[in-house]
Parts: sequence; C-alpha cells; structure tokens
Amino acid sequence: MTTEKAAAYHGIPVEQEFGYAQAIKTGDTVYISGQVSIDPSNQDHIIGVGDMATQIRQAYSNIQKVLAYYGLAADNIVDEVIYVTDIDAFAETGFQGRQNMFKGAAVLATTVVQVQRLWRPELMIEIKCVAKVGH
Repeated sequence: MTTEKAAAYHGIPVEQEFGYAQAIKTGDTVYISGQVSIDPSNQDHIIGVGDMATQIRQAYSNIQKVLAYYGLAADNIVDEVIYVTDIDAFAETGFQGRQNMFKGAAVLATTVVQVQRLWRPELMIEIKCVAKVGH
C-alpha cells in the first residue's frame, strides 16, 4: 500500500537537483521541510545576512507560503523545531519573530537547538514544522 502524498514546491532549482519538496501532505498532516532565509524565487539570495531577526521573519514568511499552498495558516502548526547557529542571538530576537508569526503567544510544541552550521554558512536559522488540517 502506497501513501498518497501532495508535495509543495517553491520552484527553485535545488528542489529538483537535491530531490526534495518544501512540504508533503499525507492525510490530515503537513510535514514542512526546514525553511531558511532564502528568497523563494532565487535560491542564491539569502535575506538578512548577519541579521537573526530578518532571517527569522523570512523563514516564517516562507513557512506561510508553504502553508498557504494547502489552504492553511500558522494556527495549523502543532510542532516546530528551530535550528540556530547562535542561541543567544535567537534569544534576543526570536521571541518577537515568533509572536509576529503566531499573532501573540504560540501554542505548539517547540524545540530549539543550536547547531554548528546550516546548509549555507550565512544562514543563522532553519525552522521545520508539522501542521494539521482542521486544527
């Protein structure tokens, strides 16, 4: 038995080159791949180099675009994992970025992990989410 999957893409070359989708919906669950501060129309353009707050806003903006593909919004997110290269910079600006995304205090399971490096060295944050349809 095969699982039916509905994939979402930004339409950037790395999706085909690497072979991944921005998100996969199966049943009532949407698994969103880690979103970073890349301009979805140009994978070579990192938005907010050296600026954690700007990178947070762009990563969440990209998440919103993926959610919209399925007719969902931030309220549908039930779980997120946030990878950061500088936990102190995230602590200074990340809470405001999350409040903007979730229109106040978020009600979801969250894990924040500091990592040595992300896909590109200029990236400071990557956010992976799970959303539920009808939540």
